[in-house]
Amino acid sequence: MPSPPRKIGFLILEAMNAFAMAYYFNYLFFYLQKQFGFGSIGNLTFSALNGFVYIFSSLYAGRFAQKRGYILSLRVGFLGMATALTAGLFLPVMFGQLGVLLLWTIAICFTWPALEALVTDGEDSQSLPRMVGIYNMVWASGGALAFFSGGALVQLLGWKSIFWLPASLHLVQLALTSWLRSGARVPPAMADRGSPTRSTFEPRPGFMSTDGRQAMAPAAALESRGPLLLDEDLSATARSSEAAAIPPALARTFLRMAWAANPLAYVAINTALPLMPEIAGRLKLSPMQAGFVCSVFMFARLGAFVALWRWTGWHYRFGWLLSAYLLLILSFTSLLLAPFLWAVVLAQLVFGWSIGLIYYSSLFYSMDASETKGVHGGFHEAAIGLGIFTGPAMGACALFFFPHLPNVSAWAVSGLLASGFFVLSGLRRGGPLNR
Repeated sequence: MPSPPRKIGFLILEAMNAFAMAYYFNYLFFYLQKQFGFGSIGNLTFSALNGFVYIFSSLYAGRFAQKRGYILSLRVGFLGMATALTAGLFLPVMFGQLGVLLLWTIAICFTWPALEALVTDGEDSQSLPRMVGIYNMVWASGGALAFFSGGALVQLLGWKSIFWLPASLHLVQLALTSWLRSGARVPPAMADRGSPTRSTFEPRPGFMSTDGRQAMAPAAALESRGPLLLDEDLSATARSSEAAAIPPALARTFLRMAWAANPLAYVAINTALPLMPEIAGRLKLSPMQAGFVCSVFMFARLGAFVALWRWTGWHYRFGWLLSAYLLLILSFTSLLLAPFLWAVVLAQLVFGWSIGLIYYSSLFYSMDASETKGVHGGFHEAAIGLGIFTGPAMGACALFFFPHLPNVSAWAVSGLLASGFFVLSGLRRGGPLNR
């Protein structure tokens, strides 16, 4: 188990990763608009391709970390991201930038599974939820800070800073990783060759929310969303006393509902992010003002994480999950269509709270309700990946076929989200839900 100082080091790596990722990815859409005249359809297409590549590269990168070691995986990821972003400084053509994005997408997959395993390594059933809560608040804070301050940084340092600043942070991460190496665990594949004792938690395919953070969970215990879904679940002895009082069939119903809602939440997130330049343009915001305004939902999500970590009254209450999902649909549509600044801010507050509760539901029920090891991981990795791909792809297709309807992407994706309500209702009726 890594010592406490080294765990702090891995949390620092996580915070830097979240900040660098959010600064590049979130402001890339503003850069594409300024540099190449991209509108909504171009930004949505880039975002969809990012999600499509991530579906497959995350699965490979997770297996790589498990077989070759956490530290090597981090080094490959940090070096790959630094290389891709450095190349972005010297590629002024659109397809060059697309190549940079896709290479960066592949590289970042190598970092999150290893980071989550190192942070949660050695935690028992009592300390695990606390560490997972800290982990999620760290990445959420890093992403929110990057989006909030990014506009001011762009105005101060120039648009090229979305490449060189994250690249510099990744090189610092690479150096810090070398310093932390001596206290890190090695995965089972390395243990077979005389390495230290097997780690309690193993990395598996991670999944990045391209809103600026990865959905992380303990590798052998849970998958989240916005992270990871369950790959190997907690055993019956590790389940909380609350779960022991919940009928297993009821717990599994909540688990299925949360797993269905979480990918749909990422449909909304990853459709909204590429459209932020359009929202900023509609409100006549400068880059700095856009950063202040468009990051509100990230701080609302962070607030939801803190509140739901401390207060457990929402556990196994269908009304909370259903209400969060309905508010997700309403706030997503309002965010994309609202003509006034106050309405955009209000919509983001609701949007951030709803995605925070949906994400945390997926994480909690994964930890608390799952029984079968190794069954669900691949399916839910693919499901969330499809969510990140499907939202932007549907929005881009809607604009392509109906270019005379400027808001058609918002309505098309809202319709998809609305269909998810019937999925949740069907799961509720199919299970022994009495709450």
